Amino acid sequence: MRLKLFVVCALACGFMAYVLANENISADVEDQIINAPANANKASKKAQAVEFVEIIEPPPPPAPAPVAAAAAAAAAPAPAAKQAVAKPAATPSPAPAAKAKTAVSPPPAVVASKRGTDDILTVAGLKPQPKSGALVMPFDYLGELYDLDSTGYNWDPNNNVAPPDTPSTAAGGYTITPARLAELRSTFLYWFFDKDSYGGRGDYQFDIHASMTQLHKNLNFQMPFYGFRFNYTRLSLNGYLEFSDPPEYLTYPLVFPIKDWPHKRDPSFIGIFFSKCRVGRQYPSDLDQRTPGVYFRVVRDLMGRTDRFGVEVRERTMWDIRTGVVGADTFVPKHVVIATWKNVSFAGGIDNSLFTTNTFQMVLATDEVYTYVIFNYAVLNWLSHTEAGGDTTKGEGGVPAFVGFNAGNGTQAYEYKPYSQNMVIRDLANRGWGNGFPGRHIFRIDEQILIGSCNKDIDAALLPLTFAPESGNMLGGQVVNITGPCFDPNIRVTCHFDTESVLGTYVDRNRVICVQPFLKAEGYIRFQISVGTQRFKWRGKYFVETPAAATEKIFFATDDVHKRNPSEIRISWNAFNLTSNLNANVMISLWGYRETKIEPQLEYIDVIEASLTNSGSYVITPSNYINRHNINNDMQFGFLQINLTQPAQYSNLALSPTLWSRPIPLAWYMAPQWEQKHGKRWPRALCDNWIRADRFLRNFAADLPLCPCTLEQAVLDLGRFRPDRECDKDSNPSCLRHSGAIHCVVSGTPVAQGAEQQCCYDRYGFLMLTYDQMWGSRPRRIHNLGKMPWNEASKVPSLSMWFHDMRPFYSCCFWQEEQSVGCETYRFERRPSQDCVAYQAPGIAGVFGDPHLITFDGSAYTFNGLGEFVLARSTDESERFEVQGRFQQLPPNYYGQVMATQLTALAMRGNTTTTIEVRLRPLHARWRYRLDVLADGRKVYFDRESLKFQHFDGVTVYTPTYLLNQSQVVVQFDAGIGVEVVENEGFMTGRVFLPWKFINKTAGLFGNWSFNPMDDFTLPNGQVASINLNDQRSLYNNFGLKWMLTDRDVPNVGAALFTREFGRMASYYSNATFQPNFVMDPADFLPSNRSYDLERAEELCGECAQCQYDYAMTLNRDLAHFTKNYYDSLVNMQAENAKRVVSCGVLQTPRFGRKLSFDFMPGAKVSFECNEGFILVGDQRRECLANGLWNLPEYGYTECLREVYYTRRIAFIAIGIILLVICPLMLCIVCGVYRYRQKQLKEDPHWQMTLPRSRAGSARNLRVLNYDPEDDSDTDASTLKKTKKWDLDMQDEDVTSSEGEKPKQTGRRSLRSASGTELDQQQEGQREPEEDDDFDEADVHTGQIHPAGYHQPLSPEEADQLHQQQYSPTFSGVDSRTSAASSINYTPQSAAQNRFGGVPVLPSNTQYYNRPASGVPAATTTTATPLRVAPTTTLTQDSGLPSPPPFTTSPTPSVQKSTEV
Repeated sequence: MRLKLFVVCALACGFMAYVLANENISADVEDQIINAPANANKASKKAQAVEFVEIIEPPPPPAPAPVAAAAAAAAAPAPAAKQAVAKPAATPSPAPAAKAKTAVSPPPAVVASKRGTDDILTVAGLKPQPKSGALVMPFDYLGELYDLDSTGYNWDPNNNVAPPDTPSTAAGGYTITPARLAELRSTFLYWFFDKDSYGGRGDYQFDIHASMTQLHKNLNFQMPFYGFRFNYTRLSLNGYLEFSDPPEYLTYPLVFPIKDWPHKRDPSFIGIFFSKCRVGRQYPSDLDQRTPGVYFRVVRDLMGRTDRFGVEVRERTMWDIRTGVVGADTFVPKHVVIATWKNVSFAGGIDNSLFTTNTFQMVLATDEVYTYVIFNYAVLNWLSHTEAGGDTTKGEGGVPAFVGFNAGNGTQAYEYKPYSQNMVIRDLANRGWGNGFPGRHIFRIDEQILIGSCNKDIDAALLPLTFAPESGNMLGGQVVNITGPCFDPNIRVTCHFDTESVLGTYVDRNRVICVQPFLKAEGYIRFQISVGTQRFKWRGKYFVETPAAATEKIFFATDDVHKRNPSEIRISWNAFNLTSNLNANVMISLWGYRETKIEPQLEYIDVIEASLTNSGSYVITPSNYINRHNINNDMQFGFLQINLTQPAQYSNLALSPTLWSRPIPLAWYMAPQWEQKHGKRWPRALCDNWIRADRFLRNFAADLPLCPCTLEQAVLDLGRFRPDRECDKDSNPSCLRHSGAIHCVVSGTPVAQGAEQQCCYDRYGFLMLTYDQMWGSRPRRIHNLGKMPWNEASKVPSLSMWFHDMRPFYSCCFWQEEQSVGCETYRFERRPSQDCVAYQAPGIAGVFGDPHLITFDGSAYTFNGLGEFVLARSTDESERFEVQGRFQQLPPNYYGQVMATQLTALAMRGNTTTTIEVRLRPLHARWRYRLDVLADGRKVYFDRESLKFQHFDGVTVYTPTYLLNQSQVVVQFDAGIGVEVVENEGFMTGRVFLPWKFINKTAGLFGNWSFNPMDDFTLPNGQVASINLNDQRSLYNNFGLKWMLTDRDVPNVGAALFTREFGRMASYYSNATFQPNFVMDPADFLPSNRSYDLERAEELCGECAQCQYDYAMTLNRDLAHFTKNYYDSLVNMQAENAKRVVSCGVLQTPRFGRKLSFDFMPGAKVSFECNEGFILVGDQRRECLANGLWNLPEYGYTECLREVYYTRRIAFIAIGIILLVICPLMLCIVCGVYRYRQKQLKEDPHWQMTLPRSRAGSARNLRVLNYDPEDDSDTDASTLKKTKKWDLDMQDEDVTSSEGEKPKQTGRRSLRSASGTELDQQQEGQREPEEDDDFDEADVHTGQIHPAGYHQPLSPEEADQLHQQQYSPTFSGVDSRTSAASSINYTPQSAAQNRFGGVPVLPSNTQYYNRPASGVPAATTTTATPLRVAPTTTLTQDSGLPSPPPFTTSPTPSVQKSTEV
């Protein structure tokens, strides 16, 4: 046994001695090479050049890539870089140099030629050499004889001696010429030096060898890499730069990230050729005799450097990256790292294998925000080392090297397929074609790994496409640079944008260009290309920006473009967005939009400027377009467009980028044409046309969510409203179309009909209404996001919204008076604000800390589960949603492991919406973004203005406009559900906002929202668990764990929505056996010797139990602080939303008047004023009562009337009052008389009403009563008044009653004598034919005798004339009592007949005597029996008394009164 041990030890010692001997030999060879005499070295180099070098005729310098940015590469340094001041070239003074210069003049240029795939891989431009592993350098520094500066240093790109290390930022430094830049860029490998001017080893890392394979390097700057940021690196012999320790043991093939992290180390590294290597050897005949090994150089602070080496490194790196990677057009490197592995062999090989070597180089460039890396593969002769299965002689077979990137800490990795760990890895030296070089591969590596080189050796159904920019204006014209497959100029490339296809333009093998067409879409769309006849297998996602929210590229200096008749409009643009050649010509044109058909119509209108130097500014004079007559002059809004007139002159391409303005009204251009068409009042005509058209469209306001009453409520309603880009207190406070507002919100997603709500708030935080002013909140028929399908009218994003909602605002209000009919119709009828009377604040629940939860009903508890759980889900199948949370264990503290968890991710989904996931980024990856947002598993970013609001299927995701680090993300679903995620110092909180339609329809850790905390702990089966909040163990086991998720669908729980990466399923995060700390009071679980921690917790947290618990568990002050902050915020939100919202609603502003305040909350007092020339009518002030109603007006509703109308109204009111008083009074009198008469007639059917008689009528009646046909005396005719007497009856017929009935007055006048007998009846009972009932016209009284037998009354004029001619005694009641001249001794029959004085009231003849009906023979008439005996006593005085007329009958006594007038 001892012998065996001895033999083993001996063999081991022998092997170690052998290895050390080889190292010494290599070191001796290096020393000999380094210390060799210069002359001998030069002579040997010349001999080698003569023997091995084939001089290639210098072709013309390679042209830069024909793109705008590349065109400027050879012309001038980057505009963004600090320009060095030109310096006179130094004249070479050494004479030997001049002689040598003449000996080899002119030196051939270094060029890059094609290399065959079967040849030995060498540097570009060389003929393959017969010896493997030889890195042949062309011309062997022949350029050193002619490119010398004043110090004698040779600036040939292949010089092996480092330049003087004297960085300078002084003015008047070095300026690089285009020829020099082209010379530098024509060299494949970047600089690496094995000597310096001071006798050192330059960049050579002699400390890296087989015994020590890596070396720590401080970068002294921040280098972003794969989401993390590092200020150091470790240079490894094994072909990578690493930033953390690699695993102790490697298993092949390598798989990253390490799944068992953190139990096993997962290194962060950049692997250019990750394989175990050792320093190789080179042949003495190799032209490049720089020492084999590893080289490393850092060039810092390049932006301000003016020394020659700094300027050349900056310019070369900048243009190589700009022309090599799409999307790097503005990149300027700040720091550059160059790492070179020269002649490295594989580990484990035999001695002869040391000559089988690879040479490759890594160039890192960063501006501390973006990072790019260039992989230059010069020679690849071996693939794998012996531990990976390679042979010991050639390094062939086994598992080849790993090429790619690993972020570390178990996060993410990128393997460069198909080359990495594949036999085709040798093709890396012949592929890539970065900057036209085979063997050059370029990547962007700061946040994600984006390849900048083509790949022709990969095939799959879905291949990733690299393109830039990743977004563009919906109107089109965006030039998209595409990298993916390797392109051929003779093969057609087709780009497919959603539903539109365009042909690509070939630039080089590594790039094609496609110009985005006009897309009727928004958000992320499919973007794919096909090469030749292949199918569309290279795919990506392209973001379409709506025109109203797109990146602004044409700027307006003032708001004149919105005015009705501006004098000038000043515009500006970034000239470099078109081309870097500022002498190029551009054209400015005007486009318009309208919807008169089903298809949207974006049409060209006119050329504003046909040819203009690309200066970046222009002044538009509207008066120049007065005489234009456009066919499409009905377009009321449109866009300005700027593009190159001859793009081929500047980019060698017949394509031009297009710049679009935001939507603008076109009154400045179209007003003269509108005036010719509609007259001076063309705004009114345009407004009227729109109003007529809009009235035919459906009503959309009923579907919109109601506006919150105050700004505080609007900010807290994150489920339904988001900030309005046009009026945002954080990013755009100008509020052009809402003057006086400080903030507006709009509905986050379109409603079912595609409409959008808008709510604006003034400086006092109150809702602004269009009933008060034209700047108030205006709902919109069309949402800015449009509605599917987007290719129809009234559904196009932004354009339809401007056509239906923005356009009429200008024609009805902005270009007219606020009190105009059109504006008031627009404000009050077509786009009225919705008040907040019925607004309902959402319910809120949240999770924070380690973690603490507060349910919708306010129950607060702590649940330290480990895994993925359901936070909230809907139990209603018609309105489904899910919000899930992932809890992971907190990092250990000073005392060891922490038995508590924290929220690290949220996943959510609506009914059929896109799944959104929000993750907390790792600790060292939060330098730029704090949270990761994934939409259906794909990362999305919000770091540009146009990407702040992103819409997916059924969901909108946005970050506040003032944040750039994604530390706050808001997700809004179309059902009104909102989820807010906030991160601070690595600690998350999640809040869920639900509308009231989800009451009694929720379940999960946030409980059932029913305003009853007793059912918050509802289990998945619907039962309510009996939980004591103080019993944390019971809550954990009997409630919390019931909501744990798995990857399979569990009934009433669901399946996990989280994106699975690198094989990490739900079981990786879940652990049902995890036992957290169930004691909540720190005084109960902290040991007695940690009293300081207890005091510190009380000091930091006060009475907040959650904060005290978190600090005692973790000793993390930040966690305790933000736990308290999150708790207070959530409690305050719930309290604010629980307040009863009381609002009095709309109080309309009187027309031609204004309100002095717009408040409508209880206690508000609003006063009114009228414009000049108007008078206020009604209440001058109204008050909002506590019950939510405006007080009733005391003097009527407020109005503003013109003075003439006010006067007219007062007159009409007076007339109306008179009519309303007199007419009812007269009606009442008539009704009273009628009722009285009816009553009397009911009591006595023969009753007659006596009316006061006139003097003329009395005289006439007296004479008639005294009339005797045989008496010629007419002495009484001159002294009696005429009396008119009617017997009124109910009927108008002039007939008597039928036989057997009581005679009834029929309307004829009956004359009777003083004895009461009728004068119209003969003694024989027969009527005298043609007898007059009255005396003739020879009588004193005048008038006409009616043929029917009664006297026709006199007209008023005749009566007055007669009264003036004759003296008539007064027979009124007064006369009978006061006149002594009266000798009438007539005794009335009753008091009732003498009620009016001296002349008794005479009853009708039918009241005293019965007589047969008129026309009936006497013989057939029944003899009437008088009721009483007619008076027989004669009067003592006959003057003026009635005499019995002829044809009388027996009197009929009656008490009924007669009607007299």
